[in-house]
Amino acid sequence: MNMITERADQAREFFRPDQVWPFLVPPQQQSVDVSKQVLLYIEGVNLSFDGFKALNNLNLYINDGELRCLIGANGAGKTTLMDVVTGKTRPDTGSVYFGSNINLLEHSEDEIAQLGIGRKFQKPTVFEAQTVFDNLELALKSNKGVIATLLSRLSPTELLRIDEVLQIIGLQDQRFMLAGALSHGQKQWLEIGMLLMADPRLLLVDEPVAGMTPQETERTAELLTSLAGERTVIVVEHDMEFVRSIARTVTVLHQGSVLAEGSMDQVQNNKDVIEVYLGEEA
Repeated sequence: MNMITERADQAREFFRPDQVWPFLVPPQQQSVDVSKQVLLYIEGVNLSFDGFKALNNLNLYINDGELRCLIGANGAGKTTLMDVVTGKTRPDTGSVYFGSNINLLEHSEDEIAQLGIGRKFQKPTVFEAQTVFDNLELALKSNKGVIATLLSRLSPTELLRIDEVLQIIGLQDQRFMLAGALSHGQKQWLEIGMLLMADPRLLLVDEPVAGMTPQETERTAELLTSLAGERTVIVVEHDMEFVRSIARTVTVLHQGSVLAEGSMDQVQNNKDVIEVYLGEEA
């Protein structure tokens, strides 16, 4: 009997979930400290490419739950800044913190995504041969390992989440349509929905309305505005009318530094901004 009990104890120890099955458990999102109401700290960031200063002592603070628009001429550092935040590019100097406790420069791109930072590039990258529903299912925040994928089955909670996201992005009626058959604007919304499936705390959105119809642009403004509050949204955009329609705070970048910051009216009437960027549009 003692031998049987001992074997049972050994079996229980061998099959402890934290020892044998961790590859089946989705990574846990680290808690972000926003006790100071700031979600993203970018301080003294410098980055050069072959002598070209892409970011020049850049300091930027994004509050938790806000919708921030970044504008600036080509080469101002907007895309490079997003590359740094998402771990695609490492700065030469400076610090980048997610909340006051997570040093993003210590994490890889994959780890940063797991921490709760999602990025949408200008050109939509959806799986066109799959349905809208399948695209959202593939984007679920879960383990994508081979065994986990083979054994997985959508839970009622996951099905409910897909329905919620379909409603947010306005594609309920297109759920079984192939993504390749969607309009350009709908593909953009689907990609935003795919990011939402991973439940990010911070969304970086690059030129979301490029190539959209006026109706799609209006719908995109409504979508991004609705996401702010529960999430923090940073939008890079050249369409000044669109920026005005959604902007609460606008940051103007110039030669890798912050040139001006404030409401759209404030930056449009800033003489430095008029001179280097807005010009006739101001």
